[in-house]
Amino acid sequence: MSDHCAPDAVELEVFRHLFTALAEEMGAALRRASFSPNIKERRDYSCALFSPRGAAVSLGDHMPVHLGAMPMSVQAALEELGTVAAGDVVCLNDPFRGGTHLPDITLLSAVHSEDGELLGFVASRAHHSDVGGSTPGSMPLAREIFEEGVRIPPVRLYVRGARNEDLWRTILANVRTPVERAGDLDAQLAALHTGRTRLLEIAERRGVDATLRAMDDLVAYADRLVEAGLERIPDGTYEAEDALEDDGFGSGRVPIRATLTVAGRRLRIDFSGTSPQVEGGVNAVSAITASACRYVVRCVVEALLGEPLPAGGGSMSAVELELPEGSLVNARLPASVAAGNVETSQRITDVLLEAFGAALPDLVPALSQGTMNNTTVGGVDPRTGQSFAYYETVGGGMGAGPTGPGLSGVHVHMSNSLNTPVEALEHAYPFRITRYGIRRGSGGAGANRGGDGLRRDLMILTPARVALLCERRAVGPAGARGGGAGAPGENVLIHDGAETHLPSKATFTVQAGDIVSIRSPGGGGWGPPVPARPRAQASPSGGATGAR
Repeated sequence: MSDHCAPDAVELEVFRHLFTALAEEMGAALRRASFSPNIKERRDYSCALFSPRGAAVSLGDHMPVHLGAMPMSVQAALEELGTVAAGDVVCLNDPFRGGTHLPDITLLSAVHSEDGELLGFVASRAHHSDVGGSTPGSMPLAREIFEEGVRIPPVRLYVRGARNEDLWRTILANVRTPVERAGDLDAQLAALHTGRTRLLEIAERRGVDATLRAMDDLVAYADRLVEAGLERIPDGTYEAEDALEDDGFGSGRVPIRATLTVAGRRLRIDFSGTSPQVEGGVNAVSAITASACRYVVRCVVEALLGEPLPAGGGSMSAVELELPEGSLVNARLPASVAAGNVETSQRITDVLLEAFGAALPDLVPALSQGTMNNTTVGGVDPRTGQSFAYYETVGGGMGAGPTGPGLSGVHVHMSNSLNTPVEALEHAYPFRITRYGIRRGSGGAGANRGGDGLRRDLMILTPARVALLCERRAVGPAGARGGGAGAPGENVLIHDGAETHLPSKATFTVQAGDIVSIRSPGGGGWGPPVPARPRAQASPSGGATGAR
């Protein structure tokens, strides 16, 4: 809490919108300047503004799994590098030093006033469709992180405005698509420039002291809202457990257990009883788990209060996390973690929602698809003779809630991206989309039906290497309050018209003309299904009879 008098509500609301617009404009600049369809079309990126103390002031309406973890990136950069001078740009992707998984590269820079006073930090994070590793797309079935790609601790990519050419060349030498990577990194730099420009404009127009004060006040205000929301949850202990289907190396079910303890304006989330870290890449680092917790708490609090938190979400100081070290939710080096960011984050979200559902059964929706259906393909494009690397997550069914049915074919929870348009895919890669549509009826039954999943059939026009990291292929997402479960997803390889069903996690080679068919899960239904009304029958006189 700031040591000054209470903030003016109108002024604070003005700053709230200014800071939110700053982060959103950063995202627009990144998207507009990017090279890869994964960023330009699917919008797999996030941008944020942080105070001089490293507190999140404004997070763009981008990727929840990125945004909740980005404060750890700022913290890691400051801890390892000490200070970030004017003109410095810090680069990192190491999951054990503030990152999430290796394809997510974060760039961070400090913003100083004309007098040299630190105004804050701006950051951009983007999922790069290849950062090296054992398979194209850098989302392999791996047993340790060294197989997943180039690992970058917090280092200075720019030093007082001058690019570190040795580091730049080293990064690009370790990826399959250096031109595309250079273009996307430059787009992230453009986002930082946009954020810096806008923050300087705000400080010039509103004053440096008022701008810095507003940052602290927004964080404090968000923390008060979180506490007010937690106070509306009945005190008690609420437990839930779910599991990942396997780690890709035959582990079998990998359980995640969470215990919520609500006491007034405080919440403790304890993951004791969760599986130890495993051989395959479904391990999540602490930043990912903290991000999922932050997301779910924010969703519940906003639903209880009926109003959104400031875009930064506050410090979440009222929430205490217990993450057993060396577990699936707090993995240690050298664990493989590629799928922890994308799949385990979704399952952590599911477990937390089920636990909150025990406390707030008429508020929390049914489970959504619970996977990102990660698909990577790489090879040599016969049109150009150059290497290509394609990465995409695929939407599915959203869980229904008390206020209505779930949406169909959308990205949910920790993934807020889009489905890549067919035209963009076929233009950028040697692909042909032979089928793309909704899996009608895959959503769970209920008073409100779950959303339906998607089916996308991807014909690959050249020999290529494919990696799939998916979940919810054995058991579909659960319904809530008597609603039915959504249908599980399927991975299918179609060769010469014959279908072969694939496991949820697989790496394999395809020939030109083979089709990879991703069929995503439906969402769970909410509430018991309403019995169908009997149809009216025609009477002998030609009228209709039936129940009234």
